[in-house]
Amino acid sequence: MNQNLKNIPIIEEGEGPLIQPIDLDGFREHNRKKSKALIDKTMSEKEAIDKFVKSGDYIGFELYGTVRCPMTLARELVRSGKRNFRIVGQGVHELDLLFAADMVREIDFTYIGLEVYGISANMRRAVESGSITKLVEWSNAALTWRFKAASMGIPFIPTRSMLGTDTLKKSAAKVVECPFTGQKVALLPALIVDVAFIHVNRADKHGNCQIDGISGFAFEMARACKTLIISAEKIVDTKEIREHPDKTIIPYYLVDAVVHAPYGSWPGEMSGMYERDEPHYKSFVEKQKKKDTMDAYMKEWVYDLPDHKALVDKVGKNKLEELTIKEA
Repeated sequence: MNQNLKNIPIIEEGEGPLIQPIDLDGFREHNRKKSKALIDKTMSEKEAIDKFVKSGDYIGFELYGTVRCPMTLARELVRSGKRNFRIVGQGVHELDLLFAADMVREIDFTYIGLEVYGISANMRRAVESGSITKLVEWSNAALTWRFKAASMGIPFIPTRSMLGTDTLKKSAAKVVECPFTGQKVALLPALIVDVAFIHVNRADKHGNCQIDGISGFAFEMARACKTLIISAEKIVDTKEIREHPDKTIIPYYLVDAVVHAPYGSWPGEMSGMYERDEPHYKSFVEKQKKKDTMDAYMKEWVYDLPDHKALVDKVGKNKLEELTIKEA
């Protein structure tokens, strides 16, 4: 039993290991030392990955499905050759590329699949081959609340999430009796991410970020990570950011790098900006079913492209214009 909980009667506990240790004092000290200067943080995706990511890091990608995926950063991470990552899994397409490149070893997992198109064959191959050495299950809400606990500086957060389910059994949560009500509550351990990747609609050069549409768990993850790399559809003047301060979900002092990435979620979509490239995504769904066709996809759409600009050029201006949402 965890010695920190030895005086609290544990009614039930998950069988999963705690992949990322809870070091709140270390996290607090890291944040104290982090520069709060209002400086220009813009750089290329390669510069950001080279500077801030190392093999073995615990990394996280924000949001899920194909909405607002940080695909620019995911492709550059694959090209970097860095490996043996531990990840928090709420993504779909970007994490699929990491599995295809055999870069992941441990997962705090909710659902990684292809939504209406079924289960990820890339992930299945990685798990069945033993390439994934640890897989710990959580609900979507549980992972978000784990980020919230870290952002609040507390070691765990009590919820009723996952109670009575096999998901709790496969997690690293612990169940105790609430001292106020006598009811069961699940204690979700704080989750501190080494490096987080978030794609936003707009940001200024300092890292003030705004999101249109669903905000997902950007607020929580941005405050639960040591290093935050942002990719943005648009880099705008700080004056424009200040005109709508209510939309600034991520303030500059949390951000370490800002990467300009128009159509940075492709083949995914961005609220109010462009639709998902359905034909391309359907093609990907078919190719990921077998390793040889997935390897060919990775070569064509990741390894053979030096950067995001090359990807945009390959997709083509006409195709991107077709996907762009026109103003009424």
